[in-house]
Amino acid sequence: MRARMIELSWSGLRVSAIAMELDCSQKTVRCWLHRFNRSGLQGLDDLGGQGRRRRISEQERSRIIALVKTVPPGRLRWEPVGELWAFDESGPAEWTLDSLAAAAQAEGIEVGRSQVRRILLAEGVRWRRTRSWTRSKDPDFVPKGHGSSASTPTRPTVRQSSAPTSWGR
Repeated sequence: MRARMIELSWSGLRVSAIAMELDCSQKTVRCWLHRFNRSGLQGLDDLGGQGRRRRISEQERSRIIALVKTVPPGRLRWEPVGELWAFDESGPAEWTLDSLAAAAQAEGIEVGRSQVRRILLAEGVRWRRTRSWTRSKDPDFVPKGHGSSASTPTRPTVRQSSAPTSWGR
């Protein structure tokens, strides 16, 4: 498109006609014509290096994403002899954004919780919510009823009426 702007300019078209032909603004056409006049064909190239540079490399991003697929160090596992053990009992049992950021920092990646979240969202990786011990995959599991005691009264629902009230008179 940039080269076409130069070609149309050389054929005698005015800036407004070039902009209409290429469906862009007159300001864009003027900008590229001035850059071409200043720098020749190299002026039509992208300048590169625009925008903020990433703070972590693509390899470090991949390592963070790979962490999600690993077993957290504090999760209990069964030994072959039938005993439970954890690789690191003080470590997290479930991956959270905080624990992922801490694990990445332990591997030498300078990253914060919010950046870990952005990386995972950009990659379409979902982290799991901590699963409570009260839920079970067992099909025979019967969850607890509504309340802990039948004597505990439920809160009445407050309904707002559209009619004005005269409180305090």
